[in-house]
Amino acid sequence: MSRQTTSLNKPQTLVQVQPKLARYVGFFAIGYTLASTIFMMIQTKLALNPQLVMVVSIIVGAYIAVSKFIKHQKRALARDEINKLMFGGVMIVWMLTVIYFSAIWFWLFDTISREVLFEMAMQRPLPLLSSLMLMLVLTLVSARISLWSINRLLDPIRKST
Repeated sequence: MSRQTTSLNKPQTLVQVQPKLARYVGFFAIGYTLASTIFMMIQTKLALNPQLVMVVSIIVGAYIAVSKFIKHQKRALARDEINKLMFGGVMIVWMLTVIYFSAIWFWLFDTISREVLFEMAMQRPLPLLSSLMLMLVLTLVSARISLWSINRLLDPIRKST
């Protein structure tokens, strides 16, 4: 009769691997860029509110990012993942905005227009700074609300019950 020794090692628990959120920030950026491009084409024919365009573009980007995350990971986003995706997405949105305005500044405006805009901003900087802060808050709030609501809406566990 053979004797078996009992294993005193703790059982191996399955550790959940944190997914790389950079991929989903990229999906967010792609969705935001596509929606913004479509709205820019629409704005050549219709006048649209720029804040509304930004919020709807963020919602589209959030939908694409969350749906891809749920499709790949088979679960909803956790709170810390929503926060990371929100800050990453807003950072990408603002980097794209800086690139867009830099391109307009250098390729569309002539020297006189640049000087006039620069002097205007230097004489009265408070309206410009307050509008930038309001846009930053708008992007943060709309990204957070849209990520949270779309995450709850597409949650596979909520859908099945």
